[in-house]
Amino acid sequence: MNLAELQDIGLKNIGKVYHNLGYDELIQHELDNGEVQQTKTGATAVDTGIFTGRSPKDKYFVDCDPSNKNIAWGPVNKKISAEIFAELLVVAQEQLSNKDVYVTDVFCGSSIASKRSVRFISEIAWQSHFVKNMFIRPTEPELEVFKSDFVVLNACKAVNDKWKEHGMNSEVFVLFDVENNIAIIGGTWYGGEMKKGIFSMMNYWLPLEGKLAMHCSANVGVDGDTALFFGLSGTGKTTLSTDPRRKLIGDDEHGWDNHGVFNFEGGCYAKTINLDGKSEPEIYNAIRKNALLENVVMYGEGEVDYEDGSKTENTRVSYPIEHIENHEPTLSAGHPENIIFLTADAFGVLPPVSKLTRDQAMYYFLSGYTAKVAGTERGITEPVATFSACFGEAFLPLHPTVYAKLLGEKIDGHDVNVYLVNTGWTGGGYGVGKRMSIKNTRACITAILDGSIQKSEFDTTKTFRLQVPTTLGDIDPEILNPRNAWEDKELFDKTRDDLAEMFIENYKKYQTQEHMDFAPYGPIVGS
Repeated sequence: MNLAELQDIGLKNIGKVYHNLGYDELIQHELDNGEVQQTKTGATAVDTGIFTGRSPKDKYFVDCDPSNKNIAWGPVNKKISAEIFAELLVVAQEQLSNKDVYVTDVFCGSSIASKRSVRFISEIAWQSHFVKNMFIRPTEPELEVFKSDFVVLNACKAVNDKWKEHGMNSEVFVLFDVENNIAIIGGTWYGGEMKKGIFSMMNYWLPLEGKLAMHCSANVGVDGDTALFFGLSGTGKTTLSTDPRRKLIGDDEHGWDNHGVFNFEGGCYAKTINLDGKSEPEIYNAIRKNALLENVVMYGEGEVDYEDGSKTENTRVSYPIEHIENHEPTLSAGHPENIIFLTADAFGVLPPVSKLTRDQAMYYFLSGYTAKVAGTERGITEPVATFSACFGEAFLPLHPTVYAKLLGEKIDGHDVNVYLVNTGWTGGGYGVGKRMSIKNTRACITAILDGSIQKSEFDTTKTFRLQVPTTLGDIDPEILNPRNAWEDKELFDKTRDDLAEMFIENYKKYQTQEHMDFAPYGPIVGS
């Protein structure tokens, strides 16, 4: 690229422009700059500073016509004026001026009809490495004619000293100007801000074209049967979609259009806390050269202690999807046959697997339930219910019902089966029961995907009124209906009804929305 292109976005006196470096060059820059450590397996490891996760309270959209008529303003999508954005754009431009910069050009979306071209600019080599891992890497001929649809200026070393005057949350800023196709990041080094920032933009663009953007993983079987796995962080999207018997389409972000399902990304972003090579061999073996670890604890000669969460429970690794041997090269497949909603229910109330009706599917999609447990966040001492619409409300610029309506149309149009799978606790809540075994969860998933679950007889649970199989392969029948797995049945009934009340209260905000009152298909206390 030429310097004029950088000058056009306000950067001045640029030194060297490291444009679309290959992996070997990037890794050498990271090492030479002292940004990373080398691990024994050849991966590099970086510390992202005080921010080891996203900073959602510091995310804003510019209040500008006509996009302001589409955005669902509120605590998730906060407004910032065009004037304040312009002021902070200068802060970012000044931070990235008068120095060498790394420029990385990528695609978001494997569908020719839906992909966007994105340019990332940073002064840090590992951030260039991160986006190279996470997005789709253009071919050399594609790079020769590359023109960006959207630009991200990552000025992570800059801060907003006037944040109080601006009425903002902190000196950190993650800002999106939809009309001018630019985002700026300041004050946080966390790589996930770039990944999820573009995901938020895809969640803005695609539904306006009648296409569904989804926070889910996806894989495809040998017969071309596609499966989607929706779920919040920690529920198992990456683990359960990475299956040696099925080709991985992607582990986190997808679109669904008239042709089928397509990955937004060209890599995976897996949690590594307590990563075990025996239970998750595909992910474990993907951590090799070109993979980039975040905030892990190291010892000895490049050894990684995956059990050590002293820096953060949110230790991560990004790697090109090619590191998963059994991936789908096109990053796309046909319309799904099965949709699986994943939840980590720390109350131990929900069954390991439930078959949902279409209307129940709409209810649980809009609810987007999981639970946080003690130890994952400061101040949490017992399970806390979390409801995140569409299993990804933090990334939805439009109203959640826009995505739900599209999902309902897709389910109806393609006769899709929908299931709810609990990867959380059984036999009691957190601290009393135990975590559902990966073996049992995988058995539930396998039964869904091979169709054998449809041959089961089903019971209907009380209150939540979920259809659960009475037997399923080698799984202990006692855990299939969660009440049976609890010793204290009265405590189960109380815990179940308490959780049901949380669902009911959360869903009230959708009952006024036209055609979205699916409350009769959710839990009813006393039923």
